[in-house]
Amino acid sequence: MGRQVALIGAGTALVGVSYGFARFAYGLFGPVFQKQFALDSTLLGVIGAGSYVAYGGAIIAGFVLTNRYGPRRVAAAAGALATAGTALVAASTNGTTLAAGILIAGTSTGLASPPMAEAIARTVEAGRQDRAQSVVNAGTGIGVLLSGPIAMLLLDDWRLAWATFAVLSAAVTVWVLTTVPRGAGTTGRESGRLLPPGATPMLLAAFLLGLASSAVWTFGRDVVETGPTVATIMWSLIGAAGLLGAFSGHLTGSIGLRTSWTVVLVLMSAATATLALWPAGIVLTLTAAAVFGASYIALSGLVLVWSTRVHHDRPATGVGTSFLMIAAGQAVGALLAGVVIDHFGHVSAFLAAVVAGLLGAALRPARTISSTVGATAPLR
Repeated sequence: MGRQVALIGAGTALVGVSYGFARFAYGLFGPVFQKQFALDSTLLGVIGAGSYVAYGGAIIAGFVLTNRYGPRRVAAAAGALATAGTALVAASTNGTTLAAGILIAGTSTGLASPPMAEAIARTVEAGRQDRAQSVVNAGTGIGVLLSGPIAMLLLDDWRLAWATFAVLSAAVTVWVLTTVPRGAGTTGRESGRLLPPGATPMLLAAFLLGLASSAVWTFGRDVVETGPTVATIMWSLIGAAGLLGAFSGHLTGSIGLRTSWTVVLVLMSAATATLALWPAGIVLTLTAAAVFGASYIALSGLVLVWSTRVHHDRPATGVGTSFLMIAAGQAVGALLAGVVIDHFGHVSAFLAAVVAGLLGAALRPARTISSTVGATAPLR
């Protein structure tokens, strides 16, 4: 049991530094980078999009490399990339080195999930695997939660903040090396169709989720007009509330995947609209941030459940392709949001994201998929 707890802790920490620090903290420091390097919103969006593209490519490599080299090496590589990327951001002297650091850091997120899921599938007993996977997935919220106070204390010295991210990422990498099992993957070759019935609407819905969430993740702090302290607290609330997303499996068991998807995506869209339309209201801003954080993490869990039900004989393919579509939507969304902000302002960009979210909410899984009973298959 002690070994399992250590593994889950290391996996949660790895997801936390990869997503919370290396990937999503970029949006927290967006205004600082814009001022420091004289970047316009379009270029900020391009850099943010590059991070998502790196994630998309890395998640493909993550599945392949885990099967070939085993979870320990790939998980350690994810931690090393998070360390290198955040360190390069801390040392950046211009927009080019900043973009390179964000790109490298973004790559770590794609490599983090496959090896940890494989490690949990090998180490944790069958009856506890689903809960273990949920806890590790909630690491995103923990990372975002921690990045907020660090930024609040060190916003005037952003280099020290990113150096802190690098040191913490390095420590997590060492932890991973001591807890994650070594050895090549043992799972057999999956069978089944690449696009079984129900796959197309699922992939489109995942893309729209990415599109709908990108405005807040990239420009969320920038849109708030209540001052830097409230904006930073808002970011921490996104992470703290994201921890509630670990209970998305309980939600599907209560009201079904079909209803859960629509309700939660509508809630995320409402939170996005609130941030844009009432940026000067402290209570509304913080409430919207909490709703967005809880909704986004829950939705990523619902996508995982949806994909494993559609690809019941190829769960890794389902999870991989659906998460790639989320990343693709975020990459496109970050780029488009930056362009729209430069030409029409933040409100237009955020409301466009809301429209994408409402369209995604209409793409619900079939009733037969939604009513499927059973635990989510572990990602292998």
